[in-house]
Amino acid sequence: EIAAVFISATPETTHFPIARDCLLAGKHVFLEKPIAIELSEADELIALARAAGLKFTIGYSQRFNPKFAYVKKAIGDGTIGKPVSVLVSRHITRGLGKKISGRVKLSPAAMESTHDIDFVLWCLEPAKPVRVYSQQNYGAMREISGGDVPDLQWALVTLDSGLSFVVGGGWSLPPGYPNFSQTWIEVVGTEGALLVDDTHRDVMLRSMKDGALFPMSSMPGEPVGHVFAGPMASETVHFVEAVALDRPVLVKPEEARQVMELYMAADLSAETNEPVVLPLANKRPTRLAAGA
Repeated sequence: EIAAVFISATPETTHFPIARDCLLAGKHVFLEKPIAIELSEADELIALARAAGLKFTIGYSQRFNPKFAYVKKAIGDGTIGKPVSVLVSRHITRGLGKKISGRVKLSPAAMESTHDIDFVLWCLEPAKPVRVYSQQNYGAMREISGGDVPDLQWALVTLDSGLSFVVGGGWSLPPGYPNFSQTWIEVVGTEGALLVDDTHRDVMLRSMKDGALFPMSSMPGEPVGHVFAGPMASETVHFVEAVALDRPVLVKPEEARQVMELYMAADLSAETNEPVVLPLANKRPTRLAAGA
């Protein structure tokens, strides 16, 4: 008898119907991000899981990255005092960006910064986002993709606590870059500062064939024989234990919906060149709607 379903590596537009069918069948569900394409779809999934008492979580794997988890701890225990500045910058290579942007019409905020939006909101909870201003920069990706694809998207988010943070995500690292992604985290507080380089430059491999490489650079983790080590492995074990031992999930679906609403608002801001107030109500980015 099947008790739980793990949904991953399926097209983003299929997340909602597959997850809905599984929840209706009474199965616990792990769903890779995004939770859905439309907010109404996310709301339906959340309501189904809640009504049936099912475990339902979304794949924000970077919460299981030890470096990211340390930032959460340092903010929570007051090590750096009250945060006054938070910045996260994430970039991936053009080759990977072409694959991602060609598979679904979602922005860098929706596909890349989504992890970092979730991460920052997790670190700063219970504060909620109330306003976002976003801009997109264009360059190499238009030619590479053959479409209206931005290279980078920045978002300035204001929380109801009064603190604002900046998240940037792009997919235009040059082909010769030694690994497929890089992330920089900067948190400045009243009692200290925390700087995190998640680019994996601490392990470098040089070979006659490939030159300089940064192994151990996969955001999900690394396969080692029949064992998979890394954030996605820890995330999977966590979900299985939550189901088997009846424990709460770390990533609540309501939090994933909040992230989704925020990056949708960022897309709307980039389109209108104006700040967008949250919650979105009936507003909706036209570009996102066109890709749904």
